[in-house]
Amino acid sequence: MTFQAYLDNIEKQTGVSPDGFVKVATLKGFTKPGTKATEITDWLKADYKLGHGHAMAIVKLLKDRAKS
Repeated sequence: MTFQAYLDNIEKQTGVSPDGFVKVATLKGFTKPGTKATEITDWLKADYKLGHGHAMAIVKLLKDRAKS
């Protein structure tokens, strides 16, 4: 499965676009330097019922966007 396919599946499951996750994560302070992946995955699992693999895809998305 490609990374884009992961993101597409997450959007289908949650109704939240990748940009939407970036916005919410930023508001919650999860895009600040030093934020641990576990903090983000715990949030995604609790609030969006994502599995670990999908939650880690969002972590990667956030880290990739932070580099840009």
